Amino acid sequence: MTDGKRSWARGRLAELLDLEVPIVQGPFGGGLSSVALTSAVSEGGGLGSYGGHILTPDGIGALVSELQKATARPFAVNLWVPHPEEAAASPDRDRMARYAGLLRPWFEELGLPTDRLEEPPPAPGFDEQIDALLAAEPPVISFVMGIPEARVLDEARRRGIRTVGTATTVEEALAIEAAGMDAVVASGSDAGGHRGSFLRPVNESLVGTFSLVPQVAQAVSIPVVAAGGIADGRGIAAALTLGADGVQIGTGFLATEESGASAIHRAVLHGPDARTTVLTRAFSGRLARAIPNRFTREALAYESELAPYPLQYTLTRPLRTAAAERGLADYVNLWSGQAAALTRPRGARAYLDELVVGTEAALRRPAPGHD
Repeated sequence: MTDGKRSWARGRLAELLDLEVPIVQGPFGGGLSSVALTSAVSEGGGLGSYGGHILTPDGIGALVSELQKATARPFAVNLWVPHPEEAAASPDRDRMARYAGLLRPWFEELGLPTDRLEEPPPAPGFDEQIDALLAAEPPVISFVMGIPEARVLDEARRRGIRTVGTATTVEEALAIEAAGMDAVVASGSDAGGHRGSFLRPVNESLVGTFSLVPQVAQAVSIPVVAAGGIADGRGIAAALTLGADGVQIGTGFLATEESGASAIHRAVLHGPDARTTVLTRAFSGRLARAIPNRFTREALAYESELAPYPLQYTLTRPLRTAAAERGLADYVNLWSGQAAALTRPRGARAYLDELVVGTEAALRRPAPGHD
């Protein structure tokens, strides 16, 4: 990488997290993260991140150990804070039958067994996950979907672990700061994957990145990380100009060779279909931004009847897995932000270097009408 001592890279986020450049790789859940990607970004001077929300407590401990062996640089592990309604009792048999019935035609079309549809395996519990993660002591823990209870943040501080929250509105950013987290990701509605809104309904929290960032930067005193629709140096320069201390890039890194995305997912990200995205609950029960395909279009008529998260996510996993293995893009959750069309095939380290060079070029470029 080129010299990391440049002025735009020296700032509060880089100092807080011991980074050479204030570029955070977005954490991906559902098996899309990889140790290779996380370590490549961290070794390059940014903050590599790993989405751990589907891992068991034992799996989380093993992951941190593997990441510590792969890089001596800071990295982050991300967890989802559960919504209160998601902790409610499991649905009764009648509702499970209705949820399963909606998915059965797609399962049968792919020749998948349907006998487990009405009794999916339970998802890992957040309390057990966070206790395991705190015990493993990664350099940084990031959260999305909400704010963990005070005892979690107190223990993180005691262990010297930095914490980062994710906000989709100014109110959420203020709440994250008030809880005592070290930094906040201002995640605009341009971002791919799941919407992390937790104070208002998601349809009242769809603020675009470049509207959200300056408002959050003005409202809070902790470092602000801009996320959503940023995939090149021009986007980074714009975010910094609007008051961000750094950026988080998801889709751009998801499209790199080291990510855990399937070959068909990466191929679609690099193709013309990536110019269009849609917000859908079809795959997980939570609203998420993806490239539309047959499944999202056909499921649209049933979205109000689908199972809630995390049940829908668990129910659709066999469908998504089989489709990815068979190269069937019509049934894969093609998570993508709105800047995916700016991506191209390359390795993560090369991409990180290009982001640095592109940022410097954009910051040097004179404003229109000036020499």
